[in-house]
Amino acid sequence: MSSQAAVLFDVDGTLVDSNYVHVHSWRCAFAELDIPVDSWRIHRAIGMDGSELVRLLSDDAPDDVRRRLKELHSRYYLRSAALLSPLPGARRLLERVSALGLPVVLATSAPDAELAVLRDVLDCDDLVTAVTSSADVEVAKPNPDIIGIALDRVGASARRAVFVGDAVWDARAAVRAGVDCVCVLSGGVPREELETAGATAVFDDAEDLLANLAATPIAALADEQRLG
Repeated sequence: MSSQAAVLFDVDGTLVDSNYVHVHSWRCAFAELDIPVDSWRIHRAIGMDGSELVRLLSDDAPDDVRRRLKELHSRYYLRSAALLSPLPGARRLLERVSALGLPVVLATSAPDAELAVLRDVLDCDDLVTAVTSSADVEVAKPNPDIIGIALDRVGASARRAVFVGDAVWDARAAVRAGVDCVCVLSGGVPREELETAGATAVFDDAEDLLANLAATPIAALADEQRLG
């Protein structure tokens, strides 16, 4: 088993303030095809596999309609890129994790075009060891495959990794992958739901997580890594 450790980060809602831009973009996409969906229902689904989100919210619409919805969402999202911004403490958190000697992995299932925008907004590629995207898996969270691929990218084992996310889908995927999960509230999901889904600790945002890093599995992982 590999001795390598790693910290995996979701991006949307965890490092970049983008979840409500996603909600608006999906709302516009559904409205354009005359499919009524309340915004709160969309928000509840943010972070899950995009195809599954479309299937659920479109009430099993035909395949061509689902494809069109995803295309429209991406179009509206990219048009709204100016609204995206890093969440408080995002870069400093990645800097700290990297300084602890732990590889930083962006374990996201965002499509490549959206991921490019997110990485530009985050402006932290100098701190990132590896990245995943929707091109790497057929089904994203809560399926754990994206986490397994992220671990493989840096040669890490599930036992020696921590996943940081903001959605119940992140926590459920981490649990299924056998990885400790720390969550933040910046995606708009209540603490109790994140804990019920499997988060071992929950913080307000990246800044709060950074301020309390010594009390998290990330610090324990760094200590273990340092001791070899």
